[in-house]
Parts: sequence; C-alpha cells; structure tokens
Amino acid sequence: MIERSNSILFSFALGIVAGLVSIAVSIMIKVFVGGLFLPELASQTLFSLTPGEFESQAIDTLGPLAKYSAFIGSILVTIIIFGLIGIFLIKLYNKLRWNSYIVKFISSFALTYGVLVIISIMMVIMIHVRSGSQTISIQHIILSLIPTQIVFGLIFSLFSGKTKTKDKLQDPYQPVVRENITVVNYNRREFIRLIIASAVSIPIIYFGLNRLFSPQELEQQQIQPDISNLLPPQSRSISPDFKDPTLAPLLASEITPTYLFYRIDINPIIPEVDVNSWNLLIKGMVDTPLKLSYEEIKSMSAIEEFVTLECISNKIGGDLIGTALWKGVRLKDILEKAKILPGVQYIVFRCSDGYDVGIPLNKGLMNETILAYEMNLAPLTSKHGFPVRAIVPGLYGMMNPKWITEIELVDKVYEGYWQRNGWSNIAEYNTGSSIVIPGQAPIRNRFRNLDENLTTNSPSFSNRVPIAGIAFGGDKGISKVEVSTDGGKSWKTAKIKEPLSRYTWVLWTTGFIPEKVENYKIIVRATDKNGKVQSSELNKPFPDGATGYHTISV
Repeated sequence: MIERSNSILFSFALGIVAGLVSIAVSIMIKVFVGGLFLPELASQTLFSLTPGEFESQAIDTLGPLAKYSAFIGSILVTIIIFGLIGIFLIKLYNKLRWNSYIVKFISSFALTYGVLVIISIMMVIMIHVRSGSQTISIQHIILSLIPTQIVFGLIFSLFSGKTKTKDKLQDPYQPVVRENITVVNYNRREFIRLIIASAVSIPIIYFGLNRLFSPQELEQQQIQPDISNLLPPQSRSISPDFKDPTLAPLLASEITPTYLFYRIDINPIIPEVDVNSWNLLIKGMVDTPLKLSYEEIKSMSAIEEFVTLECISNKIGGDLIGTALWKGVRLKDILEKAKILPGVQYIVFRCSDGYDVGIPLNKGLMNETILAYEMNLAPLTSKHGFPVRAIVPGLYGMMNPKWITEIELVDKVYEGYWQRNGWSNIAEYNTGSSIVIPGQAPIRNRFRNLDENLTTNSPSFSNRVPIAGIAFGGDKGISKVEVSTDGGKSWKTAKIKEPLSRYTWVLWTTGFIPEKVENYKIIVRATDKNGKVQSSELNKPFPDGATGYHTISV
C-alpha cells in the first residue's frame, strides 16, 4: 500500500523540470556543435504529414508564425512526455522501494533514453516514407540522445528524494496483521528546488531558440554590398514618371536587400552546412556520376542574373516575393559533364534539411537555370541556401530548392515534398500585380522607408501621394499595367519602368490619388507579354497559386 498525498503532482513536475534541463542541454549542443534536437525532428515530421490545403490555411492565418507555432508546440509536447515519464518513474521507485541514487539514475536514464530513441526512429521512418530522404541516421539518433538523457537521469534521481517504509496495525478487533506502507512526502523545499532548476533552464532554452531562429540576422543587415553599378543600362536612367521623391524608396528596393528577402522552407531552424565537408552529388541516369566540392563549383564558368522569386503560398498583395542578383553555374554545364542518358524526364534535387523537389528536364537545361552560390554580390547566407541553391526562372519558389546536396536524373515525373502534400507540380507563375503605395499591404515589407518622403514638399507635385506598385509574370514578362481608382468602372494605363531582366518584377506608377475624393477604391491588373490579362477570379494560393485583382479601399 502507498500513501501518496501530493506525490503524483510532484513526480509530474519533477519529470517536467528534468526534461527542461535536458532540453536546455540539447539546445546548447545543437547551437554550438550541431546534432539532434528532438522538437525540431517532431516539427519536421508534422510538416511532412500536414496536407497542403491545411498548411496553406495555416500560413494564410498565421503567416510565418505557422511553422514556429508548430515548433513551439513540439517543445511543449516533449515537455509533457517528460512529465508523464516522471509519474511512471516515481511509481516504479515506490513499488520496488528503490532509494539508491545509482539505481534511480540508471533506471530513469534507461527508460527515457529508450522511449525517446524509439519515438525518434519512428519519426525518421515517417519522414523517409513521405519524402524518400533521410537526413538523420539511426546511429546519429542513438549517439545524440545519450548526453541529454544522462542529464535527465541525474536531475531526476537527485531530486526524487527517498521513500520511507513503516508498519501499520490493522483493526484492533481483527487478527493482528502487519502491513508495509510506503510513505512519500514532498514538502515545500522540494518544490522550491524544482522552481530554481526551471528558472535556470528556461532562459537557456530561450537563448538557444533565439540563436537557432535568427542566425546571421545582424550580419545580413550590416553587410549590404552596393549593386547599383551593376544595374542593366535600361534601369540606370529614371524616366520623369518615376522622379517624384515619394517613389525613391520604391526604386531603392527594386533589388530586394538580402535581409529583407522572404524565406519559406520546411524547418524553422536554418540548416548550418559545413562547406569543408559538403559535396554535391550528381547521380541517376548519367553516364558519369559526379561529386563536386564547393570550390570546384566556384571554379567553373559562372553567370549573373536578376531573377524574382515568389512563393506559391503568397496571397494577393502578399510579401512572399523578392528580386535579387544571383551568381552561379549553369545547371546544364554540370549535367553535360555528367553526360545525360536518353529517357530522362525530371531532375530531382535533394537538400540537407530533408526537402526534395523535381523539375522537368527542359527547365533544368535552360541557360538561365543556375546553381547559385552568391546573392546580391555576397556568398549565400545560411538563410538563403548556403552553400548552393537552384534558381529556375519561371517556376514558383518551391521549385528553387536551397541547401542542395544531391541531384538525381530520373525517367519519370517526380513529385516533391510539397507536391506530395497536394501542391502543383507544374508550378508556373500566375501573372499578378500589387499596390505598394498607398495602403498597408504586406508587400510593403519588401521595401525600405516607404513612408519617409510622403510629406516631402516637392515643387512639382506638392504633397500628393502617388499610386505605384509591382507586377510580375514569371518568364512571361509584363506588357501593360492598368489601374482603376473608381472601383473598376474605368481603367488608366500605368507607366512601367524597364525591368531588370525578363525574369523580374516591374515597377509601375499612375499619377496620384484623386483630389477632393473622400472614399475611393484602387484596383490594379496586369497583362503579360503573351497578351493575357491576369485572372480576376479570386482564388486562394492552394494548390496552384493565388489569383485575383489586388484592391485597396481608403
């Protein structure tokens, strides 16, 4: 028989606290050495199993917070698992009357280690079945969990206290029978010790998560090479239509600064790739498989090109879009070295974060499809795919993978990570346009200091606010942009600035907000160079990308 009073509450709290300390150690190992961080693996598993439509709705509702919410949720679930293990361990100690710290340590370590190894292996198997890739080996799991669970065992065994056994007489009117009773009393001192341990571990976890979520952020903001001298000739001269001072910030961010460039991938933690041990493997239907180092790729003939990337989950007027100057090696040059065999249909990319995607062979053989290692005159940051990423003009961002480790040529249509979740495998850009000035559309996040000159006294234009924005048609280009300031009753053709290349967005402007009008609705639509006007039908991003006119009411 066991007298438990507050033992269940204490054992659950003890399991949580020991788990917090274990997570704190795990996250420090992840930050400074690299290795398995269980909540990261759990969130990767959740992402891989989430249907695309649900994922799209989550992004639509929460934006970038969607995957961070899943990651934090994985941490909370992991902590609860530790708490439940704590209840089981205390019951086990009491039942077997274990008081030895060594015995308690061995049992708590063995149990938690075994449970977490099994859970981790199951998650890796699910990811492998879903994506066909395995970024974490079983051996890596077995070794990575040893130090963290040693810490759990030490904390749990030291804080669990001792059980005391006494005899208790039965009813005096009954035959005398003695019975062993295990008394477990946890007082205020034990709970204070748990609070202190939590107070130490929680800031460490916070610091570690902050380091994992935002590496190189300050460095990216401080190091911004001047690329204005590399602008193509048609972009250096500014037409009178764009000389109003209020449009200066729009022009200044026609090339998106690296630190403002959007980021969407399957993992909230940015992969840190060791370039010294990294190699790019070319395999599959090739006559000569290749294994290229970073320096070997950089030594090959390279090209520079301006290309706009847009995420397929971008909303109308959304900010998941940006333009950069990319430098890299033509993919077709590498494939020619490997000698493509007849019958190839798709080029498959596999990445260090477990992501995979395939593009048609003809897209990979375009002169403009490159394996980029520089962005805006600087090496790729970890955030944007260091050491190598693909740039495939004309296809949504998910077809431009980052952190590439392997390229395989196959003889069938290949469905990648997001395609297995229901997203389009064609992924050609829908023509679209957005109003950047005026209003507060999310697209404004890609431009610096937009409101800085709105009150500037211009001799020519006084304090009038211009109407301006961007339009993008992928590899189809933009031939015309039209704007309505009366809700679509009439349309005015906007002035278009020459694009940086045939694969970038264009900037447009069309005069100023009408005077003496209190309420108005501005609508924009674009026409590509094939003569096709963007669709007016309002569709959400899933599964083929958003369509519809961008409208603001003021």
